[in-house]
Amino acid sequence: MTLVNAALEALGTSDARAKAMRSRELATEWFSGRIAEIGSAPIPERPARPEAPILMPPADVPKRKITRGLPGRIALLHALSHIELNAIDLAWDIAARFTHEKLPREFYDDWVKVADDEARHFLMLDDILREMGSHYGALPAHDGLWEAAMKTADDLFGRLAIVPLVLEARGLDVTPAMIEKLKKAEDETSAAALQVIHDDEITHVAAGKRWFEYLCQRDGLPEIETWQNLVQTLFRGILKRPFNVVSRERAGFSAAFYDPIAS
Repeated sequence: MTLVNAALEALGTSDARAKAMRSRELATEWFSGRIAEIGSAPIPERPARPEAPILMPPADVPKRKITRGLPGRIALLHALSHIELNAIDLAWDIAARFTHEKLPREFYDDWVKVADDEARHFLMLDDILREMGSHYGALPAHDGLWEAAMKTADDLFGRLAIVPLVLEARGLDVTPAMIEKLKKAEDETSAAALQVIHDDEITHVAAGKRWFEYLCQRDGLPEIETWQNLVQTLFRGILKRPFNVVSRERAGFSAAFYDPIAS
């Protein structure tokens, strides 16, 4: 099996928990050396998905409020589980889709590790949902997250600019407030899970920044200007303040990139 074969297996698994568990196994096989070759193959436009949850336009998905007791916390964790499921596929997709770029092996190491992290996050959140009497798929979700993958399917610069350096960086901004609200609701289990996710996401943003910088240096492009142009061209939303500058700086992602073009 090659790394691309492994990615295709994960991407082609529709059951969410099976996708996450198999992703963890495949990551172990990569890092142990049992999967050694990178390989190459056509990558599907979309990953396999379970029948549930029902996918809606983002504006139609009910708002989630932690203050609404257990149902509110379930809605929040379900939404985060959906993000993590998409993140598993995004990590495998970037590891397999851009093999023609002839990148160093460390590039693949980074994104397999991200896939493993996101799989661990999904299982952790789904376990908590099950303890609460729910599960992933019980509530509606939206498909907006995969739009960024489709828009950057032929553009590694764009993929790195948008997925880790906009979408995952946004997670660094909003997660600390969620953690505090969960603590106020005396849900220490969920708060601790979100702290793990936040800390791991710093390393994911750092990976995105590292490889975006690598590409810019390789091609002789100005890093900040190139990133800003890509965001303004490819990202449909806006960069929202306030930013978690401390966590972004820990990822090596300075305000010189995002502050000048933020709303």
